[in-house]
Amino acid sequence: MKKIIFIVFVISAVLMGCEDYLVEQPRLSQSSEITLSTYNGLNNVVAGAYSPLADGTWYGAFYVLDAEMRAGNATIPSNTDFTSGRMTTARDLTYSSNATSGLWGYAYYVISAVNNVMHNLEGKDVDGVTTQDLNNLKAESLFLRALAHFDMVRLYAPAYTKNPDAPGVPIILKTDETATEQPARNTVAEVYEQIITDLKDAESLIDPDYVRSGVTDSKAVATLPAIRALLSRAYLYSEQWQLAAEYATKVIDNPNYSLWTADEYPDVWGNDIGGSEVIFEVYGATANSYDEYWGGPAYMTDPEGYADCAAHEDLIALYDAGDVRGTMFTTDPGNVSGSFWTTKYPGKEIATPDVNNVVVLRLSEMYLNRAEAIVNGASVTGVTALEDINAIRAMRNAAPLSSVGADGVFIERRLELAFEGHLWFDYARTNRASSISDRPDQSLAADSYKWALPIPKRELDVNENLVQNTGY
Repeated sequence: MKKIIFIVFVISAVLMGCEDYLVEQPRLSQSSEITLSTYNGLNNVVAGAYSPLADGTWYGAFYVLDAEMRAGNATIPSNTDFTSGRMTTARDLTYSSNATSGLWGYAYYVISAVNNVMHNLEGKDVDGVTTQDLNNLKAESLFLRALAHFDMVRLYAPAYTKNPDAPGVPIILKTDETATEQPARNTVAEVYEQIITDLKDAESLIDPDYVRSGVTDSKAVATLPAIRALLSRAYLYSEQWQLAAEYATKVIDNPNYSLWTADEYPDVWGNDIGGSEVIFEVYGATANSYDEYWGGPAYMTDPEGYADCAAHEDLIALYDAGDVRGTMFTTDPGNVSGSFWTTKYPGKEIATPDVNNVVVLRLSEMYLNRAEAIVNGASVTGVTALEDINAIRAMRNAAPLSSVGADGVFIERRLELAFEGHLWFDYARTNRASSISDRPDQSLAADSYKWALPIPKRELDVNENLVQNTGY
């Protein structure tokens, strides 16, 4: 792994992105030694570690939108005269080590920052700082480390269900201050084991009522429900069905969350703070130096913006009449593009180009996780997969289903989570071939090597222990 994680650089750079989350700004000139020597310094580093999630290579745009493009929910508009050409690689699946996702660097950047925090917590419970305060910091750090490893392993490695022994990504649990370590790729199974371990540890450490103080958006930081929701997803991806269902239930049963109604659904996506369904989101703010600005999701999906990411007709055709989710697409003025556009990233009407929150975990996914787990043998007292699916459909003005199996759950996930970055990974982990009506060259067999993106060449160049994915 290329060591972007020289301690001083990481601490300083992470602090620069934390203004959206703190009431009082940290001093950026302080040394890493000073920063890591106090509770306040460590607290500031954790706050700043959320900011890179908004980078364009991550939830700030392309981790989500490229996944939609690859899977066939999105497409480049038929009239390309007013597009910027930023998504041709994703549409054509023409990936190489020189043209691949840049997530690797940013994810390890976050991992190195929170590792520094966790290795410097000892002895900081002084001057009114409690053990629980330190535990909350560690829980947040563990959540961020788990999320970073999780997003990388599902992007750069085969799905757990295809080959758990395949090369995953390197597990980094301690920042190498000398930048000389050259870690090999751990197996996919080992990475998932570490993700789950981190999240279980975070669950045991965090105060159930803890929310980071001074934040603009309480849904944009780690909380106990967010930890449990990510655990449900990790268990689902690794086919630990009973645990996936149990953790989904923990979130569903939390009275602080409720499904959006059909009336609410069209208008919640541009809110400054996540509503009743949102468990964890990445907060969009112009003040965040990592924000992608012109390349952000609001501008990429705007027909009057860069207009690179339109909705595919295959997706739109799946919605029944009356289903509010089918109304979440619009034409551009005069329909010059000949395409429809998602309205899940309308912007907050605060800037040009506008910013948007990006939802990472929400309640409807928990219902879908539990339904899929039950279909695959999990058992939850008083709950059926059909009831979970119909609970969502009732809130979307969609007709109830009379039965549901694995295919039905898969389709409902596509309908509900469209343009939120799930479909590509759902195809991969359920061992399905993808098919796109107008792009047979983009259709993939279930065993295609292209389900895993190539490792960036720059990482291979500096780390001789890394091996490239098959086919690249």
